[in-house]
Amino acid sequence: MNKIVDGLLSIVSSKTAGRKLFMFVAGGLFIFILIGMASRPKKPAVYIQDIGKGHYRLMVNRKPFIVKGVCYSPVPIGQSYEYDWWSDPNQPWLVDGKLMQEMGINTIRIYQPGQDPESVKKVIRDLYQLYGIRTILGSWLGFWEYPCPAYGDKEFRDRVKKEVMEMVKNYKDEPGVLLWILGNENNYSFTERVNPWTTPDLDKISDVKKRCDMRAGIYYGFINELAQEIHKIDPDHPVALGNGELVALETARQACPDIDLLALIIYRGKTFGNLFRSVRYVFDKPVLISEFGADAYDAALEKEDQNIQAFFLESQWRQIYLNLAGKPEGAGNCIGGIMFEWTDEWWKHNEYDQDKWKVHDTESNWSNGSYYFDIKAKNNKNMNEEWFGIVALSEKLENNLNQRVPRKAYYVIREFWKKPVLNNNKKGKK
Repeated sequence: MNKIVDGLLSIVSSKTAGRKLFMFVAGGLFIFILIGMASRPKKPAVYIQDIGKGHYRLMVNRKPFIVKGVCYSPVPIGQSYEYDWWSDPNQPWLVDGKLMQEMGINTIRIYQPGQDPESVKKVIRDLYQLYGIRTILGSWLGFWEYPCPAYGDKEFRDRVKKEVMEMVKNYKDEPGVLLWILGNENNYSFTERVNPWTTPDLDKISDVKKRCDMRAGIYYGFINELAQEIHKIDPDHPVALGNGELVALETARQACPDIDLLALIIYRGKTFGNLFRSVRYVFDKPVLISEFGADAYDAALEKEDQNIQAFFLESQWRQIYLNLAGKPEGAGNCIGGIMFEWTDEWWKHNEYDQDKWKVHDTESNWSNGSYYFDIKAKNNKNMNEEWFGIVALSEKLENNLNQRVPRKAYYVIREFWKKPVLNNNKKGKK
């Protein structure tokens, strides 16, 4: 301390006292600032902010970010899900990215990236650099492989884990990446109805409910293991549990506490009901509605109906906005939504019949009474998988791509995002 005082006195007594004193003080202040910056922990590029009372926000570069997204898989007419659009020389994402930007979309969801990392990186970079659109990447976690997934088998788990970690390592440094989603509707396998899987221990249990609970514990424990490993190598992006509805979330709360948010697939018609408040009590994590929507075909009247699709989607977005953080009338735990989907998928109804990939099929695959407007269709099958796009595909080509034709929903949601009207006084189709 004495040496510092002597130094100050010598500076003051010199001819250039003012200049030296200023430099001394400024230099000390600069060092103090550097020390303060070094001691302050670096915020992740993307993170969840808990603002209290069960309200959460997604933060991107320290600013609140509402996910306004679409599920994206630009398969052209005449091709199926196996088509490698990532390497398409016509680069459909450039045409789509411009349309998305004009609509207000800021995020796309990819269920699983393509095989060539460089092609995937190009898509992510182009969408982000040219249009400001971020990408959510995910993994099916081997759910659609044959034979059925074996989440109780160590060899299967190790292989899936290796694939997930390779995905994270390949793309974690891409500025356009928003977050990771693990799985989709894999939890539907617990009840043995979809892609059932078992273990020797499960086979010994006769009680169906106990087998279901045990599967849930095995699967969600695996999810937690993946989330822990992702956090080690990528602290900059949140990890979401992809889950069909709220099925088995009570077990998930116990088995995978290390996930950052819930990515829920929800088809409840024009409203999400008590979903957001239910999540708060079942598994208190932020909610991203990672798949929702309405098809544009009336199966009862057997004709396209763009009005009802737009009406349902606007109602769903109103629910999302009502439950964002800071909204007193909602649960405050929603961070946004991802519509299913950007363009129609003509291959979907008969995915193994190549001739059908060129036909926009109007036959429904399944029933959902929440979409009441056409539930009186034959056998009550009213959900038309090939008609969920908010942008239709035309057989007419433009720059070697199927021409994109935005439906009414495109414009209605664009206007809603510009000026959200949360108190709906409009009369929709009943």
